[in-house]
Amino acid sequence: MSKSLANKHEEIVSRIYFIRGQKVMLDFDLAEMYEVETKRLKEAVRRNLRRFPEDFMFELTQNEYTSLRTQIATLKRGKHAKYPPFAFTEQGVAMLSGILKSDMAIDVNIAIMRAFVQLRKLIDTNKELAHKIEALEKKYDQQFCVVFDAIKELIHQKNEPLPKVGYKK
Repeated sequence: MSKSLANKHEEIVSRIYFIRGQKVMLDFDLAEMYEVETKRLKEAVRRNLRRFPEDFMFELTQNEYTSLRTQIATLKRGKHAKYPPFAFTEQGVAMLSGILKSDMAIDVNIAIMRAFVQLRKLIDTNKELAHKIEALEKKYDQQFCVVFDAIKELIHQKNEPLPKVGYKK
C-alpha cells in the first residue's frame, strides 16, 4: 500500500466488519495493510496464541465466512478460500503490534486505532441524536394531542344557527 497513512482512514473503516456483535478486522485485510502475506501473519499469531484470547481474536466458522463472502464483493472466491480467516477485535489489532515489529506495522496500527476510536465516537453521537429525536417526538406528540383534542371538541359542538348579518329589504 503506497497511499499515505492519512488517506488510509476510509480504507480502514471500510474493512471493519460487525461479526458476533463485535467490530473486527479480518486477517487478510490486516496482512495487506501491513504488507505481509496472510500466511505469515497467521503464523505469527499462532506462535503467540496466548496473547490472543477469544475477546481479542477468533476464527470465523465456515458459515460465518460463507455469509461474509456473499455480503462483501471484495472477497474473491479462491483467493481466501482455504481456511476461514481470523477476526481481530480492536484489542487484538493492538496486540498485533507487539508481534509484528516493522515500522509499517506500527504506523498502520496507529491508523487502525484511530479509525476504531472514530467509529466509537460516531456510534455515541448517533445514540445521542436518537435520544434527542425521541425526546422531540414525545414533546410534539403531546402538543399534537392537544391540537387533536381541540379539533374533536370543535367537531362535536352543536352548530346553532347564527343570526343573519346584512341589510333588511
